[in-house]
Amino acid sequence: MDTTTLPRQLLSIKDYLALGEVEPGFTELVEGRLVFSPSPGAWHNRATYELAFQLHDQLSDEFCLVPRVDIDLGLAPDGAPGFSRCPDLLVTTSEVIARTPQEDILRAEDLVLVVEVATPDSKRTDYVTKHKEYADAGIPFYWILDLDDPISLVACHQAGDLGYQDAPAVTGKFRTTEPFPAEVDLAALLD
Repeated sequence: MDTTTLPRQLLSIKDYLALGEVEPGFTELVEGRLVFSPSPGAWHNRATYELAFQLHDQLSDEFCLVPRVDIDLGLAPDGAPGFSRCPDLLVTTSEVIARTPQEDILRAEDLVLVVEVATPDSKRTDYVTKHKEYADAGIPFYWILDLDDPISLVACHQAGDLGYQDAPAVTGKFRTTEPFPAEVDLAALLD
């Protein structure tokens, strides 16, 4: 995408996908507005991929772990100014991946879990804005991995009309049975 010819109108998901990729960094779509973000740094990427490696071996064949892919949050009707986010990691089902092999974007309704890695410049977005958007989109589980020392993880799950209910932040080892049984050694993510 040539940033000298940015659109002057609010974008639908279809308009957003037609723009293509931007370099360096990435974009997200919030109420039809492009939001530019720099590419994640080395610590962020290392923690993200270490988390993915730990989770990969614990997932059954039913689930599929996917890093950094656009998702249509489905918060606006087709053709209206849309919402698209690009979480650091997501978990969907193998069935979804099999039926959408060439898709440029996944849909919130097809996701089981999204994970954001919070850094000093993304905390408000991850803890407040995306927390609300992902809950409104109906994504059942949302994890926020915070890289501040000590590394912690906040697991959020849908609680009906209340949106997400957040568990207390965990340090050391994070254990869960939902949405799948898993144990994550948080301290090892940046070792």
